[in-house]
Amino acid sequence: MTTEIPTEPPLAASKPGQPLVTQLGWLSFATAGGAVVLDQLTKAWVLGPLDLPSKGSVPVLPFFNLTMVWNPGVSFGLMRASDGLGRFALSAFSAIVIVALALWARRAARPINAIALGLVMGGAMGNNLIDRLRYGRVVDFLDFSGLHFPWVFNVADSAISIGVALLLLDTLMPTKAPD
Repeated sequence: MTTEIPTEPPLAASKPGQPLVTQLGWLSFATAGGAVVLDQLTKAWVLGPLDLPSKGSVPVLPFFNLTMVWNPGVSFGLMRASDGLGRFALSAFSAIVIVALALWARRAARPINAIALGLVMGGAMGNNLIDRLRYGRVVDFLDFSGLHFPWVFNVADSAISIGVALLLLDTLMPTKAPD
C-alpha cells in the first residue's frame, strides 16, 4: 500500500481563494520601496546639494564623517567589479536575488520576516541595481571610522545588514504549532 504525500503548489501558483500576495507580503514590498526611496534620496543629497564628491569628507561628529567613496564592489567593498562585464553580472545576479526574495516575501507569514525581506530587497535594488546601472558603481558615504569601523557604506548597505540580521533572528524565534 502506498500513501500519497500531498505537495504544495509551485511558488508561482496560489491556492484557490487566496490572494497572490498576503498582507505581510505587501508590508514587505512597502518596506523595500521605503528603503529604496530613503537610499536614493540620501544619495541624491550627497551628490547634489552637499556636493560630497568635490569635498571628499565632511566631519559631522567626532566619530562620524560623510566621506565620498565610489564603490565598484558589493556591500562594504567586497568582490570588486569595476569592468563593464562585472558590473552587469552583479546587476543581473542582484535582479535574480530580488525576484527570488519577492516570491518569498509575497507569502511572508510573520511581520519580522516580511520586514527583513523588504529591507534586503530594497537594499539590493538601491545599491546593486539602481546605482550600478546608473553610475557603474555604488555611492557610499557613511563613515564611522571614529568608532574603528573600517568601511564606508550607505543606507542600502544598512538595510541589507539589518534585514539579514532580522532574518537570522526570525529563524531563532519559535514557530506557531499547527492547529
